[in-house]
Amino acid sequence: MNTAEQILVIITSSLLAISLLLSIVVLIVVLRLVATIKRIAAKGEQVIDSAEAAAETFARAAGPLGVLKSIVNIVDSVNKHKRGK
Repeated sequence: MNTAEQILVIITSSLLAISLLLSIVVLIVVLRLVATIKRIAAKGEQVIDSAEAAAETFARAAGPLGVLKSIVNIVDSVNKHKRGK
């Protein structure tokens, strides 16, 4: 092997080593990013589940509250009518 070939082999192997190291670093960063995104998605799902549960609670309570509100309005109307006489 002459010197030109040796220089080319050294340059090629150096570039290959550098690209391999950069690839490993990028892979690690991407894996960490994916793990973070998974955690954020899980927390988002928990928030959505909590919001759905709260909405269901309000929906269940809306019926009885509506009836109670109607009764209160009737009582108020009767009291106002009695005061007027």
